[in-house]
Order: sequence, then structure tokens, then C-alpha cells
Amino acid sequence: MSEIPLTQAPAHVRHGSSIGQPLTRRDGILKVTGGARYAADNHPPEMLYAVPAVSSIARGRVAFLDVAAAKAHPGVIEVMTPVNRPPLAQDPDARTNPFAFRLDVLQNDKVRYANQPIAVVIADTLEAATEGAALLAPRYETEPVRADLDANGSFTPPTVGVGNPAEAHRGDVHAGLAQASRQIDATYETPAQYHNAMEPHAIVAAWDGDRLSIDMPTQGLAMTQGRLAELFGLPVENIHIRSRFLGGGFGSKGGVSGPQVLGILAARLTGRPVKLVLRREQMFGPVGHRAPTRQTLRVGTDGDGVLTALSHHTKTTSSTFDDFFEPASDVSHTLYASPAIATSHEVVRLDTGTPLFMRAPGEATGSIALESAIDEMAEACGMDPLAFRLRNYAEVEPISGKPFSSKALRECYAQGAERFGWAGRPLAPRQMHDDEGRLVGWGMGTATFPALMFQGNARAVIRSDGTGIMEAGAHDMGQGAGTALAQIAADSLGLDLDEVEFRSGTSDLPDAGIAGGSAHTATAGMAIHEAGADAIAKLADLATGDQRSPLFGAGNTGVVARGGRLFRRDDESRSESYADILARAGLAEIEGRGKSAADPAAQSSYAKHAHGAVFVEVKVDPDFGQIRVTRLVGAFAAGRVINPRLVRSQYYGGMIWGISFALHEKAVMDLRSGRPMNPNLGEYHIPVNADAPSLEAILVEEHDPHVNALGIKGVGEIGITGTAGAIANAVWHATGNRIRQFPITLDRLL
Repeated sequence: MSEIPLTQAPAHVRHGSSIGQPLTRRDGILKVTGGARYAADNHPPEMLYAVPAVSSIARGRVAFLDVAAAKAHPGVIEVMTPVNRPPLAQDPDARTNPFAFRLDVLQNDKVRYANQPIAVVIADTLEAATEGAALLAPRYETEPVRADLDANGSFTPPTVGVGNPAEAHRGDVHAGLAQASRQIDATYETPAQYHNAMEPHAIVAAWDGDRLSIDMPTQGLAMTQGRLAELFGLPVENIHIRSRFLGGGFGSKGGVSGPQVLGILAARLTGRPVKLVLRREQMFGPVGHRAPTRQTLRVGTDGDGVLTALSHHTKTTSSTFDDFFEPASDVSHTLYASPAIATSHEVVRLDTGTPLFMRAPGEATGSIALESAIDEMAEACGMDPLAFRLRNYAEVEPISGKPFSSKALRECYAQGAERFGWAGRPLAPRQMHDDEGRLVGWGMGTATFPALMFQGNARAVIRSDGTGIMEAGAHDMGQGAGTALAQIAADSLGLDLDEVEFRSGTSDLPDAGIAGGSAHTATAGMAIHEAGADAIAKLADLATGDQRSPLFGAGNTGVVARGGRLFRRDDESRSESYADILARAGLAEIEGRGKSAADPAAQSSYAKHAHGAVFVEVKVDPDFGQIRVTRLVGAFAAGRVINPRLVRSQYYGGMIWGISFALHEKAVMDLRSGRPMNPNLGEYHIPVNADAPSLEAILVEEHDPHVNALGIKGVGEIGITGTAGAIANAVWHATGNRIRQFPITLDRLL
């Protein structure tokens, strides 16, 4: 792979003492002792409680609300409806950018989906507000519900995901299938899935004249701040958001949600601070979900098991009033080499809340179908699934033709297979049993996720006592970003970790970009790295230009920052402390600024991805069809690892979600009413500890100089891709039954 010069000269990459260390989370003690304050833990003086009343129908209008009965309840202060809701400066149905989705904030009496907020009751206590909401006793005028993927009126969307073309192709798929010696034509179905972060969507809002103070969980401080500024007609600087801790997000907290805006409106209406927290069942509607899909894959190979054609078509859904289209077919752009590839999407509009980004949007749904189809194709060719993948994995991105780090994928296959013991796998199904008579199956899947990077900013300060400050409006959803980013900050400033104060999680800090797309460590981390480098460069200018400094004249040879001192690069016996340099200059501190963005030259020349391979063992009861995942081994190559402990934790989380996707998770819709039938964690099934007894994640070493100067790729989402398909393939290997509807449940297997 030839070197392509970057348009931005990368700052000096310092191999310091913090980056690469498996440190525990800096906020770990706070979290386990209850000291971490999440949004809903805040209680400003005179705070009121707001509870939304939500629709029990999916389509129609609210004909009546018994507002008088609710207001007569002791403790109820006000009932907000479309009649008395304070005005907004912008239509909540306007979309000013690709991430500004349409909101339901009592702009009219129309109902567009079940669990849509139709009123808000505000009271002195949570109990009074809850009881007041029940007393509203709404009556509706209903219309026929559209809730089925097979509903009429499907169409080809203009784009999918965030601006990706809905259709893409390379070569002639029809000719490739016609000349194939073997081919499969299979359809796979995935259900709707709902974000169920431990921390529900919440807000504590307080007005002070035209200034707004907010505590809320958000993955995008600056984006949310800008959206609220538009909605309420405020200068951005008049809105202060605190989001120090998040109890999970998975994409659903990327922007502001309708219920959170209602909390702000309730505070405006009453003139007092207001807290609004969604109940678990109220999250099934207004805050996003993963749309269901029906994916048809047609795959052909020649007599040697080499792909001749791959076609991937997805039918999915969106709401009737907004656009988000799950880009499931796009995963076939990136993994397997074929002279002919075609991907396409088709959409049906339903009476649901709008689908949104959910961990690995497109890749998670698409990979379970693609990896199942690849396994079926290997079976048809009589080949081992790993050998088939090694024969067909892509050296360059198939659609774009751009090179990527395919060597890393081969290494993931090799290390994962060796650790798992794949070489002992029999080719035919139903050949392995355990001591208790259960069927044993081994399956595998390839993992992939793009190595994204957004724009971010950071501010660094070196103080006269030799310590540092790093400021970035970064976010930590629980994955440990605050620890990893502080490690980058310490190394960028040439200080020990305990000598750097890392500030994040509020909107008055430099915009460090959104925490999404597995891009936050790269985005915020590079901004932090550049800010530290800028501060060190300014400090070095002071020293090398001062005749009193032992570093005088070292401007050409350069200096190295380490341990709170600057050393001459060509003579480390000559050095000076930060404190001495600042003291002699009469400065209390020196400041550096940093910006990050993807490099245009590398973007246009390389396809950037993290890679992985997941190997799974399942055991299946031959009489009852009960499936247990007994071993999971994943090998992942994702660039430079900032903190191995945290990265491994992220891989575990993704692989466990893969178990959930393959075997547990499904939103069940009543097609007559359009209402979710399992909007709780009792009936909406997710894995528990007993469902994942053995997890192992291998960190495959990779140095990719083209993603960014630090070589960072994301790890939050790649773990789910490949895992769900690997489990489905292991179930086939155990039982001989190929299940194409997910999750795989006992009834489908039997």
C-alpha cells in the first residue's frame, strides 16, 4: 500500500506513559458509591415534576382530555396541552440539518404513533403528576393503523442512513449469477428493536429570564444546544447544558428528543424548574428504535468457491412523518470481493415513532443477514466457512475500489480461529455433542465498522505550578471515554495523569463533536492531542528563544515533553521544567487550542474500517430447542488502543448485544392497534449474565497511519457486527436447521 501524504502535518506523536495503559475508570468509585450525579439526580430549589400523558392509539386525533379533573387533583400545578403550550420560535416539524428529526411537542391534537405525548401534567410531587396524568382519561377519533412491513405503498428512498445512496452497484449481478456454478437466494428478517439504556431520557430545566439551564443526558452537547437555540429563539450562549454522566445512549441520545423539549416548555409555562423523566414503557415510541428489515441476498460462486455475484436488497420501515432509513444493505459494500455487487433499499411508512440510529445502524442488521448468507454459500460449496471467507475477503473496498487494512482482517481470522480451536470443527452439522447429550455447534462471522472521524475542538492549559488542564465538551456514555481522553490529554501535555485536570460534559467547553459512530475517541482525542501539542509548542518557543534557558537555541533541533519538563531532542542532559519556563516569563499559564477533522487526502484515497472475526460455540437441547451460547471469542483490529481494559469492555458489550440480537431481542407489535405489546424489560428480552458465561476479546495489533495521526479507530459498535451472524451459523452447525427469522426462538428451531 503506497504512502499518501496527509494535507495536515501530523503533530508529534508522543509515546508517553498513559496511552496504552489498562487503567481503571477515573469515575469508577463515584459510580459504585452513588456519587456520580446523572441528569435526574438534580433537584434545584422549588422544582416541579412533569409527567407526560401518552397516546394509547397509533393514528388519529385527541378528541377530549379531562383537564379539569387532572387540575383538581391535590398537588397538580398545571396541565400543558396544545391549547396552552408556550410558543416555539421554530416549527418542530422543520428539519434544518440531517440530525434535526421532527418532534412531537403538543403542536396539535394529531396522533402519529402509540406512546406519543399528548399532554404534560406538572405537580409538586411525582405521584401527584402521575395520578393527574391518569385522570386526563383521553378520548380519540381513530384512523386505520399501518403497522405491518407488508403494508402497501413501498418506495425507493432518495438516500439511506446519513446521505448514502439507496442503490449502488458494481459489475453485472445478473450475468454473475447466470455463470455461477452454485448460488443461493435467501431472505432474512430482523424485528424492531428499542433503545433500552439503563438511564431513561430525562431533563431538569430551569429558566432565568431568557437564559436556560439544563441537566440532561446527551451524546451531542453542541448539537443539542444548537437545536434548542433554534426551537426557542435563543442565542446559543444563553443555553447551558450539563451532561457529565450518561447511563447509556446507543444513538438515541444523539440529539434532543420531544419529551425533553416538553420538560423545557413545562418550566417555561410554570416559571419554576421542572424535572421530566420517561418511564420505561414511554421510551417505546418518541426516542427512536431500530427498524425491522426483510433482507434478500442472492449469492453465486464458481466451481472453486470464488464469488461471482452478490445482491443484497433490504425492505425496511420509517414513520409516516419523518425520514430515517436503515442502511442494512450497505454492509455488503465492505467485506467480500466479487466482480459484481448490487445493493438496494425499499421502504414502507408505518404509524410508529421515527426509527433512529441504534448501535451499528445498518451494519448490525445487515451483517446478520450477510454473514448467514456467506455461511450458507460456504455450505453449498462444501467448504469450511473460514476457508471460504479467506478465499473471498476483500483486499480493497468492493464498491469504491479504495484500499483498506485487509491484512488486519486476515490476522483477526488467524488469531481468533487459533484461540477458539476452529481447526477441529467438523464440516457437517449435528456431529458434536456434550456429555449431557446437547447438540454442539460452532459458527463464525466477520465484523466490520467504518473508522469515522468528525470535527472537534479542545483547549489545553499549562499552569505555573507545572500541572495542566484539558477542556473538551466530550461525552461519556459509560464506556470510559473520560478516562481514555484524559490519558491522551496527559501524554499530549507531557504530564502524568494525576497532574492533568480533565474537564468535559458541559456545553460551555469547546465543542468536541458528537459521541456517535464509534468516532468520539478519534474526534475528541485528536483535538485534545493537537491542543496539548499547541500548548507545548508555545512553551517551547518561550524557552528556546530565551538566552537564560538551557534550551536556548534548540528551536531547530526541537524539544521533547516528558514528566513536566522540556528536553533538547539532541541532548537530553539539557532540560527545563514547565514551572521554571513560565516563572521566568512572568506567566501564570499558557494556553493551546486544538482542532480535529478527517484528512481530505486520506478520505479520498482510502477506505477506513475496523475489522474483526467472531467465533461462537452454542449448545442446543435436542428435545426442547433451548439454545445456550457457551463460548464467544472475538478478535478485533481497531488501530491504536488507548486503554486495553476499556476497549475489551466495549468488545464484550458489543458481543453480548450480538447474543441479544440473535436469540432474545424483539419488539412485538399489535398489528391491529399499532401498540408495542412488550414495552418493558420483563417481556422485552435481553441477555443476563447467565446468557454469556465465557467471553474473550483479542486485541489484534494494528497500525493504520491513514485514519488520523494517533491511529485511533472506534470500538463501540464493531463487536455487535459479525457476532449475531456467528451465533445463527453456530445454531445451524449444531442442529442442521437454518433459521432466517431473528431472534432464533424455540418455536422456530423446533
